[in-house]
Amino acid sequence: MFLFLVIALAVVVAAVTLAVVGGGEGTGPLPEESPQRLHDPLPWDRPVTRADVDSLRFPLAARGYRMSDVDDALGRLAAELAERDARIADLEAALTPPRVSVEKAAPEDTQ
Repeated sequence: MFLFLVIALAVVVAAVTLAVVGGGEGTGPLPEESPQRLHDPLPWDRPVTRADVDSLRFPLAARGYRMSDVDDALGRLAAELAERDARIADLEAALTPPRVSVEKAAPEDTQ
């Protein structure tokens, strides 16, 4: 019985190995796949919206996400946020009237 289990295990391992590596047909065991790259879904012709950020998906790499893709997207978002903050500050400054300091004139002593 033990010998039968060892032979069955060897057959299963050989079948799985043959299925993964390939049976000899084709050019190789697995087709070459080009690495996934981020096709920048962030628009260049208009400001980035929340929907653009929500739809942003990064391709997976061996250790999670490709650091360069994430860094590029975050750098772009940071630049857009800084630009918007500067624009908001300019608009708020334009709305706020300039403060004029009015000094109270001291009452003159009349003698």
